[in-house]
Amino acid sequence: MATPASSDTATADPQPHVVAVIAFDQISPFHLAVPCAVFGEDRRRDGLPDFDFRVCAERPGALTTTAGFSIAVTHGFEALADAHTIVVPSWRDPDELPPAALLDALRAAHARGAQLVGLCLGAFVLAAAGILDGRPASTHWAWADDFARRYPRVRLDPDVLYVDDGNVLTSAGTAAGLDCCLHVLRKMCGAQAANRVARRLVVSPHRQGGQAQFIEQPVAPNVRGDRLSCLLEWVSGNLDAPHTLDTLAGRALMSRRTFTRRFRLATGSTVGAWLLSQRLARVQQLLETTDESVEAIAGMAGFGSTASLRQHFAEAFRTSPSAWRREFRGV
Repeated sequence: MATPASSDTATADPQPHVVAVIAFDQISPFHLAVPCAVFGEDRRRDGLPDFDFRVCAERPGALTTTAGFSIAVTHGFEALADAHTIVVPSWRDPDELPPAALLDALRAAHARGAQLVGLCLGAFVLAAAGILDGRPASTHWAWADDFARRYPRVRLDPDVLYVDDGNVLTSAGTAAGLDCCLHVLRKMCGAQAANRVARRLVVSPHRQGGQAQFIEQPVAPNVRGDRLSCLLEWVSGNLDAPHTLDTLAGRALMSRRTFTRRFRLATGSTVGAWLLSQRLARVQQLLETTDESVEAIAGMAGFGSTASLRQHFAEAFRTSPSAWRREFRGV
């Protein structure tokens, strides 16, 4: 909370957080719209600050899009000079080296400590600037092999939705860009505010799993209202109980083989992987919204032991439960 100014001393309002998004000719409107939807709209009703939001191109003026219409950009790269967060949407062509002016602007921003976010093929731009050298990063799975060949000094992780490496973040494909932007919002404004924005966008505040689950997967059938969907709902509400493939198959009144096949078609995952993702999501929720101890949370989420919780949490999020709570609740 801001401290009220005394009668004889004026207190200046804090400067707003400046979020700048890079635009260029032949940009995808959807990829541009993702950071605009998260940071560019008035979210004060959701308890968020009023960001100083800017869309910047090398030169102000009209830009073409991949959808056949044009957009008008009013800021040049000089508006990046005081930006706290700079988002690079998916680059138009991985085979095309980004212009020197863009790479120089990003290097300068990185050198002064700005937070840089590369969404989808935007990771190619950060890599071309040398900003990802020696760092972990992600990009769209379809271009992962090409990225690894071009930028061998980057520690590419092709199986995750996004990578948070402090002041440099990168994401996988289209929807993962939204996941990444919501994560950035969580870091800046807290979990509750980011969750409210996610609800307004009608998306999950935090998706579990990696982009590998979206690669060449069969289309899941509509299971709403059948025994399997009822079972999944029940398990989600009873994660503290022990669950095995056999007990769940029996509860669904299916053979082990039929249950395994139906489960993978419905979720794109194995029973074990799905249970783990649900339990990790429950842990995140409890860490962010309650004062329960990590030991208590381990039992409530069905991990059985604190050691098991800590191990799985670190493998999934590269941090500890206590550090997660401090980051998103400030305690």
